[in-house]
Formats: sequence, C-alpha cells, structure tokens
Amino acid sequence: MKQKAKKPTKGKAPYFRVRRSLFKKYLIFGIAILLTSFIALSVTMYIFVNRYWEEEKKITLVNNANHVVNVIENSSTYFPASHTLVLNDNGLMGQTISSISAIIDADIFIVDNTGNCLYCTEDDGCIHETKVLPSYVMGLTTSGEFFESGTLEGYYPDGRYTAGVPLMGETDYGTGIIAFCYVSTPATFVSGLPVTFLQVFLTAAAVMLVLIMIFVAYMSYSMSKPLKQMSAAAKKFAVGDFSVRVKVRSDDEIGELATAFNYMADSLSSSEGMRRTFISNVSHELKTPMTTIAGFIDGMLDGTIPPERQPHYMKIVSNEVKRLSRLVTSMLSLSRIDRGELKVSPQKFDLFSMLITILASYEQKIVARRLHIAGLEDFKSITVNADPDLMYQVIYNLIENAVKFTNEGGTIRFGVEETRYDISVSISNTGPGIPPEDIRFIFDRFYKTDKSRSMDKKGMGLGLFIAKTIMRLHGGDIFVDSVVNEYTTFTIRLPRTENNAPGMKNTAQNNKYIDTTANSETEE
Repeated sequence: MKQKAKKPTKGKAPYFRVRRSLFKKYLIFGIAILLTSFIALSVTMYIFVNRYWEEEKKITLVNNANHVVNVIENSSTYFPASHTLVLNDNGLMGQTISSISAIIDADIFIVDNTGNCLYCTEDDGCIHETKVLPSYVMGLTTSGEFFESGTLEGYYPDGRYTAGVPLMGETDYGTGIIAFCYVSTPATFVSGLPVTFLQVFLTAAAVMLVLIMIFVAYMSYSMSKPLKQMSAAAKKFAVGDFSVRVKVRSDDEIGELATAFNYMADSLSSSEGMRRTFISNVSHELKTPMTTIAGFIDGMLDGTIPPERQPHYMKIVSNEVKRLSRLVTSMLSLSRIDRGELKVSPQKFDLFSMLITILASYEQKIVARRLHIAGLEDFKSITVNADPDLMYQVIYNLIENAVKFTNEGGTIRFGVEETRYDISVSISNTGPGIPPEDIRFIFDRFYKTDKSRSMDKKGMGLGLFIAKTIMRLHGGDIFVDSVVNEYTTFTIRLPRTENNAPGMKNTAQNNKYIDTTANSETEE
C-alpha cells in the first residue's frame, strides 16, 4: 500500500510519516555486512587452523611412530615359524617408548597382522587390549603410513588423531610386515594451541567489530543528518519560509548536495522576494492608472470637467492607457519566455539607422534635460542579421534607461566595435551608477535597483531580463559595467552572420515571437 502524505496545513510545515529512517537503513545494512564478514572470516579461520593443526599432528605422530619402530627393530625378536614377535618392554625399549609417549601425550601400541595388541603404553585392560583394530586401518598402513582424525569406525569412543607405520622384519618369504605401530592422541583442538589462537583472534575481532559498528553508526548519522535537515527545510519551503539553510560539513557528494540545496534556497528566496515586489509593483501600476482613468472619465460624464478642459484630461487618460499597455506587453513577453515561445525571425537591416530612429523619439526629453549625445560621429552603417522587432525592443530599453538615469546636463555616449566575428554596441551614461551589490542581479526578472521608486516610477524590473533573453536567443549577449556616481555602460554583442549565431534559425513561417513596435515600451 502506498504511503499517503497528509495535506499541508496553511502556515504549518507538512507532516510525512517515515516508516524507516535512512540512518536505520544504513546502520542495519552496515552491521549486517560486518556480521556476515565476521562470521565468514571466523569460519575460514577455523577451517584453516584446524587443517594446520591436523597437519602438524600428523607430522608429529608419524615421525614418532617411525622412531618407535626403529627402537623396536633394534630391541625385539621375531620368530618366523610361529609368527611371534617378542618385545623387551622392561628394558631400554620400554623406557624409550614410555618417554616418547609421555612427551607427546599419546598412546603407543603395537598390533600384529590380525589386529591384536602386542604392546601398549597404557595400563592393563585398556581399549587396545580389549578390542581388535579394524582391518581397514592395517590395510591402509601397509602403504607406508596411516593418519586419521576420528574414532576409527568405533574403535575409540571419542575422536582422536591416530598415526601408524608398518614394522618390517625377516619372514619365511623374505622381508615383510610383521606388525604395526600406532601412535594415538586425543583430538584436543578445543583445548590446545589452535583454540588459544582462535580466542585471541575472536577477542581482537570482537573489539574491532564494536569499533567499526560505532564508526558505521557515526558515518550513517553524518550522512543522514544533512538529508534530514534538507527534508525539514523543504517542508518549510512549502509554507513560504525560505530562511532555513543546511550546514555544509564535508566536500563529498553529500556536501555538494547541501551546497546545491542552499543555492536553490537562495534562488527561491530571491525569486520569492522579487515575486512579492513584482506583485506590489503590479498592484500599484494597475491601481494608479485605473483610478486616474476612472476619475477623469466619470468627471467628463457627469459634467464636473468642462468641455473646454476635456482634451487636456483626455491626453492624461491616453498616457495612462499607454502605461497599462506597456505593463501588459511586458507580462506577455515574460509569459512567452517562460513557455519557450520567444523565437527570432532574422533578416538583414541597418542597426545604426534603428538606433538613430529610437534616439530621435527621445529628442524632447533630451533637450528638456540638456543632455549631451556623443560618439555617433564614429558610427557608420552597421548591417546585422537579426530580428528587427526584438532588437528594437532591446535598444529602445537601453536608450530609455540611459535618458531616464542620466543626471541633468550629463552625457550619453554611444560606441561601436567590430571584429571578424561579432559587432558590439555600447550605450553609456553619466549619473548615479549601479551599486556593486546590485550588478549581479541587474538582469534578473522583477529586479529593480531603485527600491524607492523615486526615479523609476514606470519600471517593472522586466526590461533588462527580456533584453538579455533576446540577445542570447540571437547567439549574443549583453553586459553591464558601472561605477557609482560616475557612469553606467551597457554593451550588446551580436554575431556578424547567421552561421555564427547558434540560437538563430529562420523559422518565421511557423515560430511565434513578440510583436514589438516603437510604441511598445519596456523599462528597467
């Protein structure tokens, strides 16, 4: 069944039920791997040590059995006629065999070809004297040596290490096997050196297991903590609180994710601030002209405004309608940019002529504010391959900003630079400039450097954003350079030909684009 999240309550972070946290998953997974590795290593070590111990026991027991055989061959008498082996167990042979038995802690016994015990280092009545050795054991010993870990098919009541070698002698048929010597010791693996070794290993492994588990728990917590913080922050983002940030404590993938998350939070916070400012500006821009239009129209209808004064107020109404038109045009442009419908329809035209035309439309404002125009004498005909309507909007916006923000009696300077690949046109004006802290935001949507609205009462903070979008669609760009209380310079760069502009394709028949004219004003 899918987990259902509760609907977020307004003003309160949404709650999501977590069935198993990432920290627990990491911890359980890490402990499972550690325990599996620990068990596998322990089993492997046990098998290895057991085999090593058996091999060492085999070598020790076989060597001592051969030594005992040598002693018996030099201290015993064999009668072939009766197949009888006489052992002098009270002399040097008995003492030597008993010493070997004591040193290696093993039972030594001699059996004839039928499996009956002839000699044993144990006391009378031992198991060797009461049982007959299985024939398969003697059959395997005839090959030269024998070793087995077990009960010898029930010969012993418990597990033992048993080694044996044949005792050779002169028979009626020549040299042959006259008896068998066996050395047997309890399988003391659980109480001998191997278990001591394993105890040391297991103790060290247990300590390491605890330390590694603590380390895994710490690492799991360190990895899951930023994710929990991001989750908590995302829940606050959902209710409009963008103040939360995640602490970056590492430079790995988690740290990179936390950095990206904080960058996203900054972007969301900035966008939210601009959105609120934009809503406030739109509300103001809509309310003021609509109130003015409604008031003057009502005054004309009810006779409050006399007929001779109506043309004057109709001009005011016309300006307010144009103001609303500019706002709607900017909003439509922004909407088409967001939907990816802003396309270019390139054609060749003279950029210098367009610049002069736009500048001429501001002649009255330039004269009224006593502004100086410089740099046009360096211009000549500049043919570019671009969308004339969209480029008109860009240049119109830049010239309008220059006229608007130039100090009275100041200078607006135009510049051009041509290279083999592109053309750059700069528009610079003296005046208050742009503060350094605002430079990096100047091309963001809804951003306005003049928060007081004293100088830019018409601007919506969309003009430069739209201008930069248009330039990049043409394969070019727009840049800004400014010094406070000195100057501000905007520079647009356009590729010389269509082939140098990867964002331009001649799809005028099918593509939609923004229809802008000389009356479609957008302001920064």
